[in-house]
Amino acid sequence: MCSSTFILILKKIFILFVSGFTFIRNAVKLDFPVLEAINSILPLCDEVVVAVGKSDDETLNLIKSIGSNKLKIINTIWDDSLRKGGEVLALETDKALAAVNPQADWCIYIQGDECFHENDYETIKNTMIKWKNNTSVEGLLFKYFHFYGSYDFVADSRRWYRHEIRIIKNNLGVKSWKDAQGFRIEGRKLKVKLINASIYHYGWVRPPKSMMIKNAEAGKYWHSDEYLNKKFDVNKDFDYSLIDSVSYFTGTHPKVMHNRISLKNWKFDRNPEIKNYNLKNKFLHFIEKNTGWRIGENKNYKIL
Repeated sequence: MCSSTFILILKKIFILFVSGFTFIRNAVKLDFPVLEAINSILPLCDEVVVAVGKSDDETLNLIKSIGSNKLKIINTIWDDSLRKGGEVLALETDKALAAVNPQADWCIYIQGDECFHENDYETIKNTMIKWKNNTSVEGLLFKYFHFYGSYDFVADSRRWYRHEIRIIKNNLGVKSWKDAQGFRIEGRKLKVKLINASIYHYGWVRPPKSMMIKNAEAGKYWHSDEYLNKKFDVNKDFDYSLIDSVSYFTGTHPKVMHNRISLKNWKFDRNPEIKNYNLKNKFLHFIEKNTGWRIGENKNYKIL
């Protein structure tokens, strides 16, 4: 075997081109940690496509302030007439995915309130290399930490999804599914490998007033104005105490989040022993806690 052929084989096996992609709108107004989200995937990516929706604030300048030559910004306009099932979020996700480099082997998806942890980078890289040329593997499935109220607690009831796809193979015809939580191919669930890495989700950690405003704004992509006016009063604080179950977070946060965490100026405290479950959910929680089996769990993927 000649040296040039050997080098080509090595490149096919070990060399990756990775594209990141995400979407965002009104990040300043709604206090999204989108800079942290993007910076958390930049070290893993050769490019990161950000679909920036036309905003009422300085979101575009905020994204530009990242200053990385890996950044590829596309300007989009959201269809505000779409008010069912969060489908506009999926459409914006697809716009970003469509703009990634066609030569990319893998595409890393991050939402504007999620982060990767630097401790997982090596595992993520090695897993992408391992399954790069295996055509049966279409995506990688991550575990989740859903932070709630403050950075010290995670929501742990069955209301919160435990896993989701955040890395997909390129050029397979993958589309964002429903409200952009996951992905499918022509309606079919993706075949994935579960990776020993986690997504740190901060969508429910904001000052109480900011949380109320964010929920009222986000609700526009699911509900009517009449419903939102009854559900949310933006002049009031969000009541974090309504959560059914939380537990203490005992790990470490991604470094990109440390500065934001240090600036937290509100207090949320909760005794994790307090559970607001009805009888049915108390039984289901007992089964899951003691067996790991989540009865009736929605799985938008097929684990290989």
